[in-house]
Amino acid sequence: MADERITIDDIAKELGISKTTVSRAISGKGRIGPATREKVLAYIKEHDYRPSPLAKGLAQSKTYNIAWVIPGDSTVTELPFFQKCMIGVSDIASTFNHDILLSMVYEDNFSALERVVKNRKVDGVIIARTLFKDPCVEFLIAESIPFVTIGSTPYKNVYQIDNDHIGACKELTEILLLKGMKRIALIGGDENHVVNRSRKAGFLKAYSNLKLPVDDDIIYMNSDNKAVAVRNVNDAVSKNVDCIICTDDMICSYALDEIRKLGLKVPDDIRVASFYNSPVLESYQPAITTLDYDPKQLGSEACSTLMAIMNGEDVPKKKLLHYDVTFKRSTQ
Repeated sequence: MADERITIDDIAKELGISKTTVSRAISGKGRIGPATREKVLAYIKEHDYRPSPLAKGLAQSKTYNIAWVIPGDSTVTELPFFQKCMIGVSDIASTFNHDILLSMVYEDNFSALERVVKNRKVDGVIIARTLFKDPCVEFLIAESIPFVTIGSTPYKNVYQIDNDHIGACKELTEILLLKGMKRIALIGGDENHVVNRSRKAGFLKAYSNLKLPVDDDIIYMNSDNKAVAVRNVNDAVSKNVDCIICTDDMICSYALDEIRKLGLKVPDDIRVASFYNSPVLESYQPAITTLDYDPKQLGSEACSTLMAIMNGEDVPKKKLLHYDVTFKRSTQ
């Protein structure tokens, strides 16, 4: 059993060397003679010395912390997604003896992230949401700290873990078009969020693949505000669309509530689908056609990638994860 009372200071005094020399012997870094290193390691083995995480971190210039960065303006539908991602991050981080430091940022304020990085409180960073113009990504690139994004980003040479949103949204839209729904309205969120741009790109790609014309007048982006979303739903209905697809479930809930207020029935009068599936839609009847992703897997893959790059391993810059298309009564 290890003698927990033994410290680096005790080893240094016992062997007549400096604490710095002991730390170099433990970490394997820095200039130290082979004979001295062997003497330190032999002493450690004899006394079954195990450095504390703090001492080990100091010796290796590591904090054994990673930053988990989430948007402080998360909506009620987004929070469960980030929570499930964090479970995946935590599962992997714990196997590498790392702890998670939560950092909340906003589109115009990332001071919390800046503080933990500048003060060297973390070894790496995972960003839970990406923006088209992303100050967090720009900051981390400038700081040269290892980081991974959950979600795609237009910035070059950034490690990214994402679902195949373009492929998923293309597949769902294509199937609806082939089922005879030619006039499909898209009601999407903030276009500065990369995920909304990706979902729109998949929607448009479906029309392109089937060589069908796109009506730009029934594509409504930046609709994450309830009033804007409701106005766009009314405009789409007035233009006799066959179906409304929403890029996320909060917008979809706005659309479903407004459709009900208009006295219309789903799917008899109009069909509805969402490009994401969260608990927000569970209570709606009929059940809503959605795309399913696994947030926990996103977190696990992101943390595994971060640990790999912190260890100097060669890993792909971008990895796309699987999705499922779940058809329900709302598009029958």
